[in-house]
Amino acid sequence: MHLLVLFHILQSLLLAAHSCPSLCSCHDGKSGIAELRLVQCSDPGITAVPISVPADTVKLRLEKTPISKVSRAAFYNLSELRFLWLTYNSITLIHPSSFVNLKALRELRLDGNLLTSFPWEGLRDMPRLQTLGLHNNRLSSLPAHAALFLPNITYLDLSSNRLTILPAELLDLWFPLPGQSEGQVERRILGLHDNPWLCDCQISMLMSLSMTLGSTVVLMDQLLMCSKSLSQSELLQTQAELSRCMRPSVQPAATRVISPMGSNVILRCDATGYPTPTLTWIKTSTYTNCCQQDNLDNSEQLPRILESFMQESPRVGVRWSIISLNGLSYKDAGEYRCQARNMAGISEALIKLKVMGITKLPHLPKKSRKISSKSPSKYRKPYQISAITNVPSVKDNQILSSITPFSSNQAKKPQSLVTFLEHVRKY
Repeated sequence: MHLLVLFHILQSLLLAAHSCPSLCSCHDGKSGIAELRLVQCSDPGITAVPISVPADTVKLRLEKTPISKVSRAAFYNLSELRFLWLTYNSITLIHPSSFVNLKALRELRLDGNLLTSFPWEGLRDMPRLQTLGLHNNRLSSLPAHAALFLPNITYLDLSSNRLTILPAELLDLWFPLPGQSEGQVERRILGLHDNPWLCDCQISMLMSLSMTLGSTVVLMDQLLMCSKSLSQSELLQTQAELSRCMRPSVQPAATRVISPMGSNVILRCDATGYPTPTLTWIKTSTYTNCCQQDNLDNSEQLPRILESFMQESPRVGVRWSIISLNGLSYKDAGEYRCQARNMAGISEALIKLKVMGITKLPHLPKKSRKISSKSPSKYRKPYQISAITNVPSVKDNQILSSITPFSSNQAKKPQSLVTFLEHVRKY
């Protein structure tokens, strides 16, 4: 009896899982050899997201309904859903957890609603999402933190909204600096037209960079309209407007510096650009020619960002920076880069620092000289050089040869010493 009841419960659940919601239509399609469940709901009588959508649904189209909000975990049981279209409804509010468990979703379209804001943090619940459509809503601001949740989005449509300012963080995401992106940069398609943008450097740089050869960003409409202020009429953004932004230019005080060990050194560079660039010091390499063992003993991970000792901007478009290196050692020797950056681009200058110090020189080859006496040893005691005042002994010669540099054509003893030795040979 209990088994029969359990069987009927399971059967009803299976039928519910594969049944089509009321006021909706369901279709079975194919993609290759796999069968896909498509559900479309567009009846004016639908006022909330249906809760009985089959669990194996791959594409859900909920369109042209009076639905005004999307509640928490509204699609939790649709773990296989890949396409979600919520277009041309009356949605004004989306809960940040509305898209929980949509791990397979690839495309989310919310075009033609009444959204004044979007829960960007909710994109974390859709790790495979690539297409996001927000065309024709009422979005008035694009927060900087949105860039944290958009790295996987390759199609973003924000056209026909009320956006005025484009955050610099999005430019960093869409146009990464060399070396900052991991792997190959994917092409992105952006829809930013039909917004009341302010004519600022971000918009200028977006247009300029998107039109460069080989750019990974494609604008759906390259003719963006912008205004000098919110009260002024819109103007067509032209190439003349791009001149307001200037790529940084860096000029170091010196490109090659040589300083003795233990001394103090100040490295300086000046930069110009608009907007006023920021300056960063980076040590990129070290020298290991004469001091390899010393450097190995004091190894450091490179490249390494250094803290500026002082950095100031005397006026708009100009900035200078210095770093101070005190008590130089061999590990300070190497290449330093002064990097200037603004929204118009990046530029850098190379400074090479060489540290000089006392190094070990090779010993002179030892030459033995025999001092003979003209008289027999029984009549005359031989002179011993080590006993004569101010004359170096053999040991002294060894010390002398180890600290006095000689070239190949100068490897001989000082003239005074040679004269003395010749005087000794006469006896």
